[in-house]
Amino acid sequence: MTTASVLLTVSTTWGANNDICEKDDRVSKSLRNIAAVAARELRETPSTRDQALLIMRDWIEQNSDIKNVRTDESFLLRFLRHKKYSIPMAQQTLLKYLNLRKYYPGVFTNLDCEDPTLKEIISNGYIAVSPLRDSKGRRVIVYNMGKFDATKFNCWDMCRAHMIVYEALMEDSTDQIFGFTHVGDGSGSTTAHVTSWNPIDFARLLKWGEQSMPMRHKELQLVNVPAALKYIIDFATSKVSNKISERLNIHTNMKNLKNNVDVSCLPTSYGGHIPLQDMIKYTEDLLAEKRKIILALDDMEILSTKGIISTRKPGNALKGDNVSVEGSFRKLEID
Repeated sequence: MTTASVLLTVSTTWGANNDICEKDDRVSKSLRNIAAVAARELRETPSTRDQALLIMRDWIEQNSDIKNVRTDESFLLRFLRHKKYSIPMAQQTLLKYLNLRKYYPGVFTNLDCEDPTLKEIISNGYIAVSPLRDSKGRRVIVYNMGKFDATKFNCWDMCRAHMIVYEALMEDSTDQIFGFTHVGDGSGSTTAHVTSWNPIDFARLLKWGEQSMPMRHKELQLVNVPAALKYIIDFATSKVSNKISERLNIHTNMKNLKNNVDVSCLPTSYGGHIPLQDMIKYTEDLLAEKRKIILALDDMEILSTKGIISTRKPGNALKGDNVSVEGSFRKLEID
């Protein structure tokens, strides 16, 4: 039975722990092969995972530059999987993640789904998580620019809405492995949307976010992007890695978008199968479920940035493909 037929014949109440997509043969096959995908794409095996977690926990315990950092498997695997089990790079990303939270506390801390501003932005449908994964097992996040009231909320409110959703999703092991597909609709954008953003701030958040947020961004599909907004996007993508910029696709109409995205995961307003209100409810349930975990992230601190290696200095960049778990064990023994 396909996803579409399930949606048409079953009255569904979406729940944060209920992926109806598992009834789709395509996605079910991907999810059954999750260990194979982790091994092939991330170099993950039970042995490397256990060894890497041991190293990370020991490093956190000995590191006087950080305080109250989570050592549970879900949190640490975010960074290990994102860096394909290069231990030094995972450690650097964790430090940068903590530093980003400290540098932008107004964006990255006190992310409470009960906060009136966040609650309204989410309930309006600006950012919503699809209850269906796509055919590749990826979690789909949908953005509706016209649903964001730029006369009432500012760019930092928008960032906070992104972050609370991202933090909730990063707790999921399957999302850590398969990654994310982002789908954005720019229709309804106004001058207020464009002028609310300083291009430099936008570019900085994208660049620092790519370096600090352990998310596997597999696809970024945008449609109906007005010229003024495209200017900001073009400027920002020039500041991120080639890998991310190459995964960005801007479509001129919904038909082109649907040719590049799994339609079954999209809201009906995009020509998909799921009412946007169902996506909103699914997102609200997810955030409520993860509320305490997300708020507890504020207990973590970075006391000093001396351990962060700057890539702006020649010779300081870490070579992820050349630093394995075994190499990290050798470094641990030397240290």
